[in-house]
Amino acid sequence: MNDPAIKKKKFALTTADIAVISLSAAVITVCSWICIPTVVPFTLQTFAVFAIAGLFGMKRSVFSMLVYILLAAIGLPVLSGFKGGFDKIIGTTGGYIVGFVFIAVIVGFASDRYGRRILPLTLSMLLGLAVCYAFGTAWFMLVYARTSGAVGLGTVLGWCVLPFIIPDCIKIACAVIISNRAGRFIKG
Repeated sequence: MNDPAIKKKKFALTTADIAVISLSAAVITVCSWICIPTVVPFTLQTFAVFAIAGLFGMKRSVFSMLVYILLAAIGLPVLSGFKGGFDKIIGTTGGYIVGFVFIAVIVGFASDRYGRRILPLTLSMLLGLAVCYAFGTAWFMLVYARTSGAVGLGTVLGWCVLPFIIPDCIKIACAVIISNRAGRFIKG
């Protein structure tokens, strides 16, 4: 079973993969433009990231996140507020966007390994969110320190994580339900 042709085929992209990846990047874009006005406004961007990873598995969702990040980096207005540009990706909050790749790996792996069962999806989405928060927070602190001076972890958590925990948990609950229910109609 060490045939390189089999391994190569496993990672090759089919036409269906390319279509799913393209449409997924478009869905993330549209969801990033949908802003829910609350005390701290939030978008449906992470909801799309969770749902795509839960529905399409690791390979397709990781490529979807990479395409989305590339589109943002080259300046297309795919980010919240119709923004884009390399400066947004390397800026203070860019680590949270790059963290979408970690979510895709963790949730996609769980989806591939355990199917779209509710408990593994929920746990993987919570873990993916925690990793995204950790990576994004570390990134924020490094970039902020270079541009504006040192900032404490508690302050950054107060700005970038704490206000989003409840909305993100609601998005996870919705993404789990959609992945579980709609996943029955999606092949491989």
